[in-house]
Amino acid sequence: MEIWVDADACPNVIKEILFRAAKRVEIKTTLVANQELQIPGSPYLDFVQVRAGLDIADNYIVNHLQAGDLVITADIPLAAEAIEKGAFALNPRGEFYDQGNIRERLSMRNFLNDLRSAGVDTGGPPPFNQRVTGAFANQLDRFLTKHCR
Repeated sequence: MEIWVDADACPNVIKEILFRAAKRVEIKTTLVANQELQIPGSPYLDFVQVRAGLDIADNYIVNHLQAGDLVITADIPLAAEAIEKGAFALNPRGEFYDQGNIRERLSMRNFLNDLRSAGVDTGGPPPFNQRVTGAFANQLDRFLTKHCR
């Protein structure tokens, strides 16, 4: 099992949690982004810089992940593709995407995109705070405890 991180929009506090978890459970964690990132030196951490462009990082992750891997992303289409390949998908707010909720999430995303295209202000997600960070850390810990035995 490996962890793949859609790192361009991943909050730094979440990356820090992932760095510590990779070291603690000795699991390969690869961050993929179209801009250079600094990661701590560790045999468990890797960084892949892809060229800039729509869905380039997402496509890289989908093309390299294996069934059973964990993908960290807020990108719902990427999560859907990961699930389709048998991977797990967790967003930085600590919510797992799965077969039961991904179609609904895709439909809602598409609906909101249509509204925004029509000029409607749909707002954004609630602010990222310690409660959200804690929810992510807890879900990640539960997942790793269950899958890294």
